[in-house]
Amino acid sequence: MLDIDYALIIETTDEPDFFSFFSPDLEGFTGVGHSIEDCIYNARHGMHEHIKLLIDNKLPVPPKNNDPKIIIQNPEKMAA
Repeated sequence: MLDIDYALIIETTDEPDFFSFFSPDLEGFTGVGHSIEDCIYNARHGMHEHIKLLIDNKLPVPPKNNDPKIIIQNPEKMAA
């Protein structure tokens, strides 16, 4: 079970021990991790904090994704 409410995209970076992540469902939500597992862990907790900040600032909260996916990609390969 993924235990996330929004889709997550994890990408490689130029640094071999860092990955970046973002959610296409949550505008402005990004982060980094030292591994794919670390990104998922950070994203899971970060999404809850991001939603809390949206609510606290009276901003719209996007609806939960009924079928959230985690996509792992290498952006350099995709651009080629």
